[in-house]
Amino acid sequence: MKLLALAVVLAALIASGIHPHDRLTWWMEVAPVLVVAPILIATHGRFPLTGLLYALIAVHALVLIIGGAYTYARVPLGYWLQDWFSFERNPYDRIGHFMQGLVPALAAREILLRGGYVAGRRMTAFLAGCVALAVSASYELIEWWSALALGEGAEQFLGTQGDPWDTQADMFCALLGAIFGLTLLARLQDAQIRALNSRPVRLL
Repeated sequence: MKLLALAVVLAALIASGIHPHDRLTWWMEVAPVLVVAPILIATHGRFPLTGLLYALIAVHALVLIIGGAYTYARVPLGYWLQDWFSFERNPYDRIGHFMQGLVPALAAREILLRGGYVAGRRMTAFLAGCVALAVSASYELIEWWSALALGEGAEQFLGTQGDPWDTQADMFCALLGAIFGLTLLARLQDAQIRALNSRPVRLL
């Protein structure tokens, strides 16, 4: 299953890079995939993650790749959602930011628990949520720096669609994603951690 997920992500990445709507936007959107995928492959033998986390990372990667191919404001799924729910704008980037909270929160939670860094479940959830928000805030800073560096050329990457509160809404979606994962998927993650028969690991 892990190999299948990796193959799907790699195939989608290659296909998306053939004729993306905007080449610079594609590079900027898929950059996290290009960074994280080799790290996951390199650490799989020493510190394998739960199947749940690998699956969510794969879904997040696909969200980024599709957004890179079309740009977030032009993804067809977003147009469909816009029509179905009468949204004022294409909401696909909200899905991306929801995943941006969900995946880092559960990744942080898994590392904290398996590494034995935090004993209490409530404190683990709190710190994992903080990590998710920190990732979201860092990404918004990257978008800001991109806007300063590229000027109008960064519009496709920012995907604000004229919303003056886009940054705040993005971070709120990330918070919702983190809360969703930490409340509804924690037990499933715990079960898979136990199945791994893990013990405290020393991470570099």
